[in-house]
Amino acid sequence: MPSYTAPTKDLQFVLHDLLQISTSDIPGYSDLESDFTTAILDEAAKLGQDVMAPLNASGDVEGCRLENGVVYTPKGFKQAFDQIREGGWNGLDLPEEFGGQNLPYVMGSAVGEIFVSANMALNMYQGLTHGAISAILAHGSEAQKATYLPKMVAMDWTGTMNLTEPHCGTDLGLMRTKAEPQADGSYKVTGQKIFISAGDHDMAENVIHLVLAKAPGGGEGTKGISLFIVPKFMVAEDGSLGARNGVSVGSIEEKMGIHANATCVMNYDGATGYLIGDLHKGMRAMFTMMNEARIGVGLQGYAQAVVAYENARIYAQDRLQGRDVTGAKNPEGPADPLIVHPDIRRMLMDQKSFVEGARAFTLWGASLIDRAHRMQDKDADGLISLLTPVIKGFLTDKGFDMCVQAQQVYGGHGYIEEWGMSQFARDARIAMIYEGANGIQALDLVGRKLAQDGGKHVMAFFEMVKTFIKENEGDARLEGFLVPLKSASKDLQAAGMYFMQHGMKSPNDALSGSTDFMHLFGHVCLGLVWARMAKAAYAALDGGASDRDFYEAKIATGRYYMARQLPATALHLARIQTGAETVMALDAAQF
Repeated sequence: MPSYTAPTKDLQFVLHDLLQISTSDIPGYSDLESDFTTAILDEAAKLGQDVMAPLNASGDVEGCRLENGVVYTPKGFKQAFDQIREGGWNGLDLPEEFGGQNLPYVMGSAVGEIFVSANMALNMYQGLTHGAISAILAHGSEAQKATYLPKMVAMDWTGTMNLTEPHCGTDLGLMRTKAEPQADGSYKVTGQKIFISAGDHDMAENVIHLVLAKAPGGGEGTKGISLFIVPKFMVAEDGSLGARNGVSVGSIEEKMGIHANATCVMNYDGATGYLIGDLHKGMRAMFTMMNEARIGVGLQGYAQAVVAYENARIYAQDRLQGRDVTGAKNPEGPADPLIVHPDIRRMLMDQKSFVEGARAFTLWGASLIDRAHRMQDKDADGLISLLTPVIKGFLTDKGFDMCVQAQQVYGGHGYIEEWGMSQFARDARIAMIYEGANGIQALDLVGRKLAQDGGKHVMAFFEMVKTFIKENEGDARLEGFLVPLKSASKDLQAAGMYFMQHGMKSPNDALSGSTDFMHLFGHVCLGLVWARMAKAAYAALDGGASDRDFYEAKIATGRYYMARQLPATALHLARIQTGAETVMALDAAQF
């Protein structure tokens, strides 16, 4: 059985050494002293390690089941969910007026990593609820907020997002679900939605569905889509629950992974719904959920790699296989541990350098969200808007790759279910697909985000990298970070220039290179945060840090990333500059 120990020390390093949150000018950050964040992360670790993680493998095997219209979660899930509820974890970064604790989003993200690594499928029930809350906060009426948010923040009620239909996923303009207006101001919602994560379950009193549907008069395409609140049970004016609404579970999807999350086919048969936000402006309201969800899914991608790496490291240290070519390291035993072999080290260093870089990148992104929301900082909002498809797409692509590498460390045992490595790879795989498949993230990045506000935000990113290099180029210790970062940044700028020169006259030239660009951008982002982490680690060592081994390992891990991973930017640039000719060379019939 796999194990999980929360990386609280490294989370603290990112929060305090790298981001220096307690001295930040972002409102609420001054309260985040190290003792305070330690207490939060330690409690989250106890819940993750002792309650959630032990249910991960059993939940995968048992899955969810639908019996007589009722969805049942795996054994132990309801009791674990009760403990998450009782701890107030869902409301950690939500407004106090609705029962939350109003801590910054960066703390919710740090805790989120722990919970996802411990049990991704279980955490999704509260994760979807958090996204639904954010949409209601941003677009709901005061009455809707008062009706739904206190119960949802407390997780007495959970939430979902309903977009996809059997015939349309990305192309929501093809949607068929209808919403007919009623005399009392409500709507009757009719249609079918599929792939609805946490669509129904036995762990909460009510489920509040946010459903995209077309109301009369909206026209064709996405412009005609509106967003509706459709509760599983009707809610009376006093907040009590009434009759069952016209929404039911048609089936539970049989999936590759996340078996313990009830991914449902939802049938709406004249269900009573209430418009949220403006009529025919549902996409804008739904994207409040989608953008938050995309950051969360990027976190899922690397958080699965975190726990997979932890187990691969332990296995490599324990498993005896072969002898070190430079001389026996375990002469009293029949063989040396796997970890002595260079190719095993390569795989482990790939994983370690990725997950630590991804953690820093994601929490930096979370701090940008805090700056944007708590300070109305439009530059921070623009930058995180640019980086969101990179966080979602790059971190989930690479996170899955790292889960597969962790599985490879085990050799044949990695392919055997009892070791648990298969589950990490299977669970991580969905993160590349949902909340906008990664190809769509790449198209969004190249087609929309680069040119947003006249290219202001990508230019600000380039300037940020340039400034960091210039400010630190006098530190010889950082040369192994600054030189590769400068080269990689030039590759990213060259790719952007190629799109500017070719994209308008030949859009396929840009779109054919979009995934390569997303990965190129991702590598530069991890290169930047690794250079920043190296600087922070040297500062800690210069300051007499007691745990020198931790900081020296941090620097060595960063050097590995800069030397062995960051050069991938040149490959991605070379692919981008070939344009669309070879990609589009075949007629459809020739495939």
